[in-house]
Amino acid sequence: MRAVTTLSVAVLASAGIGHAVMTSLDADIARVDPFKDMKNRPQAGHGMNVLLVGTDGREKISKEERRKYRLGGAPCHCTDTIMIVHISEDRKRASVVSLPRDSYAVAPAHTDRTSGKRHHGHPIKLNAAYAEGGPQLTVRTVEDMTKVKIDHYLEVDFASFMRTVDVVGGVQICTATPLKDSHTGLDLPAGRHTLAGGQALQFVRARHVDGASDLGRMKRQQRFMAALVERLTSSGLLLNPMKFRDVTRAVLGSVRADKGFGTDQMLDLGRAMRNFSPSSSEFTTVPIGRMGYPVKGVGSTLKWDPVKSERLFQALRQDQPLSVHRPHGAARIVPVAPQQIRVQVENGTRAAGLGRRVDAALASTGFRTTKTPVNSAGRDVRRTIIVHDPRWDRSAKSLAAALPGSELRAVKGLGPTLKVIAGADFERVRKVRAEDPGQSEFGVVRGDEVACS
Repeated sequence: MRAVTTLSVAVLASAGIGHAVMTSLDADIARVDPFKDMKNRPQAGHGMNVLLVGTDGREKISKEERRKYRLGGAPCHCTDTIMIVHISEDRKRASVVSLPRDSYAVAPAHTDRTSGKRHHGHPIKLNAAYAEGGPQLTVRTVEDMTKVKIDHYLEVDFASFMRTVDVVGGVQICTATPLKDSHTGLDLPAGRHTLAGGQALQFVRARHVDGASDLGRMKRQQRFMAALVERLTSSGLLLNPMKFRDVTRAVLGSVRADKGFGTDQMLDLGRAMRNFSPSSSEFTTVPIGRMGYPVKGVGSTLKWDPVKSERLFQALRQDQPLSVHRPHGAARIVPVAPQQIRVQVENGTRAAGLGRRVDAALASTGFRTTKTPVNSAGRDVRRTIIVHDPRWDRSAKSLAAALPGSELRAVKGLGPTLKVIAGADFERVRKVRAEDPGQSEFGVVRGDEVACS
């Protein structure tokens, strides 16, 4: 009874400290009213929908950092990033839908916030809604296009983003190919990297890494958000009221939010994320029906696929998961395709023919085996071992996914060929495949499919 009483007091005290800490931060939030005088809004669904808008505000960033991270030039006061973040009603799932900033949109009638001129409804690019009518026109335009009712509005600038990444200790990103962008200064060799605030900003802003431009950038932003969720949920940060306060203070220090987003909502999200794992989050971009759709006076836009996008937003309205359920026995998604992985098989047991069986099974799954298995120096291996050069750790993890229960051993200087020492525990090779996120239903990926682990 004493133990239970002590635990109860500790839990209540912790909750009280957490609420007091969060309440003290309410005054730091810059408020905006994006829902003022809005009429004929979509019907509310289940769960919570947050419109997350990233602007190019850089006023609170030093000149040295602006120069280092290529943030020169005057801001356009427009939206670099627009996302709908849906938190399920049971608080067990987060669905993030990226809305391309060049999306073809029709702005509702409004008054231009800069010139004061009254506009009738007219075609624009989606990110221009913020420049013409601020948060309110942005919310109205998104709701008109998606028929999803927005419950809360969060606006994050460059400074808030950098502070948040720094206060969580950086975010880990993996890339199979080098990423270089002369415009943002991003220069990442292939491999695993822990990005601090400034470098993370370069990563999510880069648009000239490949020919995919803004669509490629959105995929990298989604991958970054998945890695951030993993960092928040695996570090114990959400269980520590003081650390949670520091992260929240970093975010809220330069964020703008609607009047209804405050202490209770932050605590609700914090409690929900304590039970999150990378697989609890899912990411997609609204399906595009036509690239380079020309609009007079607007330029080249992206036109949404009317059928697929309606199905996507209907799923949000009905609080349904976006990712397709993977049936038992389906190929497991891995970061590196088996066709890109070269493998030498060794028989680590005295069982005749085991090496040939393992080699054939890996080859049939797509791995580039040498087709000449040999006997290992040791013949009493119980657990299958994968020996790999540390530089090819993602390939090694992909191979390990095909060999359940295997042990990974890193050996410097081994080179690109991975070695499998088959042990007595070998039973089968599991099917694996690399998936291009853009090829699945709605292009949805889960956090565990794009995070490093």
